[in-house]
Amino acid sequence: MQITIKGHQIDVTPALRQHAEAKMERLTRHFDHLHELSIVLGVEKLLHKAEATIHVSGRDLHADAVAPDMYSAIDALADKLISQVRKHKEKLTNHHPAEVRSARYE
Repeated sequence: MQITIKGHQIDVTPALRQHAEAKMERLTRHFDHLHELSIVLGVEKLLHKAEATIHVSGRDLHADAVAPDMYSAIDALADKLISQVRKHKEKLTNHHPAEVRSARYE
C-alpha cells in the first residue's frame, strides 16, 4: 500500500508522519487489497483536521476527522477508515443462501 501524507497550511513533521503511518498500517490487517492511501492534514482556526481517501478495487473510500489536536484527529480518522474498510469487505463477501445451502449439503 502506498501512503501519501500532505499538509494543508501545516508542516508535516516526521513524528506526525510516523504516527499516521503506524495507525494506517492497521488497515492492512483487515483488508489486503488496498492500493493507495492519500492523507491530508490541516488546521482550520483552532481545530485540527485529517482527511483520507483510500483507493480499493472498485471504489474510493473517503473519511475525515476533526479534533483539538492532530494526533487525536489521526486516531479518529483511522477508526473511521477501518470501519469503512470492514463494511466494504463485507459487501464483497457473497451471502446468498443458495450457495450456503449447496455448500452445506455437499
